[in-house]
Amino acid sequence: MQLAKRLEKIPPYLFAEINRKREELVAQGVDIINLALGDPDKPTPAQIIQVMHEAIDDASTHNYPPYQGTQEFREAVTKWMERRFGVTQLNPNTEVISSIGSKEAIHNTFLAFVEAGDYTLIPDPGYPVYRTSTIFAGGEPFTMPLKAENNFLPDLSAIPEAVARKTKLLWINYPNNPTGALATLEFFKELVDFCKQYNILLCHDHAYSEMAYDGYKPPSVLQVPRAKDIAIEFHSLSKSYNMTGWRIGFVVGNAIGIQGLRQVKTNVDSGVFKAIQKAAIAAYSTSDAELQAVMSVYQNRRDIIVQGLQSLGWPIEPPQATLYVWVPVPPRYSSTEFVSLLLDKCGIIVPPGNGYGAAGEGFFRIALTIPDERMHEAIKRMKDAGIRYA
Repeated sequence: MQLAKRLEKIPPYLFAEINRKREELVAQGVDIINLALGDPDKPTPAQIIQVMHEAIDDASTHNYPPYQGTQEFREAVTKWMERRFGVTQLNPNTEVISSIGSKEAIHNTFLAFVEAGDYTLIPDPGYPVYRTSTIFAGGEPFTMPLKAENNFLPDLSAIPEAVARKTKLLWINYPNNPTGALATLEFFKELVDFCKQYNILLCHDHAYSEMAYDGYKPPSVLQVPRAKDIAIEFHSLSKSYNMTGWRIGFVVGNAIGIQGLRQVKTNVDSGVFKAIQKAAIAAYSTSDAELQAVMSVYQNRRDIIVQGLQSLGWPIEPPQATLYVWVPVPPRYSSTEFVSLLLDKCGIIVPPGNGYGAAGEGFFRIALTIPDERMHEAIKRMKDAGIRYA
C-alpha cells in the first residue's frame, strides 16, 4: 500500500509533534508546563452551554443542517458583523457560509481556487495550514516574510510581478498568529488595491478578532470601501468564546469566494450540527462586558509573562491582541536550540519560531492558555536555571 506522493511534501503538523513529545515526557514522570497550544483552558460561557442543552433537546436540530448554515445563523452573522465592525449589506444567502471552525474552511478555499501552476501568497511566519493546503491543492506557496523592522507586515513591493500575475490567493491574519502583530485599515486598503490590480482573492483569517487588550478593537478588512469586491474573511468562535472543541465559525465577503467554498464543502462535509449553530447565535449576543471579563484573564496572563521575561532581560513589549507572546531567543541560540534548552532544563514546552516558517527563526511563541500560577512557575524555573536573554 503506497501513500500519495503529495504527502512526501507535507511535514508532520507542528502541534501534533509537540503533543507527541509532551505525552512521552509526561509518561516519564516529568512535570511539563505546556506553553505551546492556543487552546483556551477556561470553560465555554454558561449562557452558551445552556442554549446548547436546550437545542439538543429540540428534535428539529437532529437532522442534516443546510450546507451553508441555517438561515437563522447566517442572519445572526450579518447582524454581528454590522454591530461589531459597521459592515452592512452582507447578503446572508450569497455572502455568508458557516464553517467547522476556521481550519477546514481555510483548507477548502485552496481546493476551490488553486490549481497546478498557481501561486499563493502566504505570510512567513504564519499558520502552517496556509502552506500545506497550497501543496495539497497542487499550487506553489510564495512566502511574504514578516519582519520586525516592518512591524510584521508583508512588503507588497517585494512580490515579483510574474508571481503576482499567477497568484490566486493572498492570505493575511491580523491580529497575527504567531507574532501578535496588528494591521490598520490603511494597510488593509493597500492589500485590497493590490489584489484588485492582479485579480487575487484576498483571504483574511480573522480568528483573533475579539482577542484584544488595553481597549484595542481589531478592524475587519471588509471595513475598507468595496473590499467585498475582492475579499473574504474567516471568523471562528474558538478562541474568543472558549469554544475550540465546538468547531464553529463562518466566512463572509465576496460572493464568488463564498460560492467556491460552498461548492467544495457540499462535496466533503455535511455542515455544522444545528444545535451548535444555535449556541453560536447565543455567543454573538454576548455583551461587551461579558466578553471583556474573558479577555481580562488573558490580559493578566500576558502581563505575567511579559513582566517575567522583562525581569530576565528580554527586550519585549506586551502585545495588544491574540493569545500569544512572540519572543526573541537569546542571541547565542537558534530557535530550535533554545526551545530544547527550555524543555531540558525547565520542563517547559514552547514551539520554535521556525516551525511557522523560515522567517520565524530567532523567535519562539508562548501561548497564554494555562493558569496564572503555572506561568509564574515557568518564569521561576527559567530564573532558577539561570536562563536570561543576555
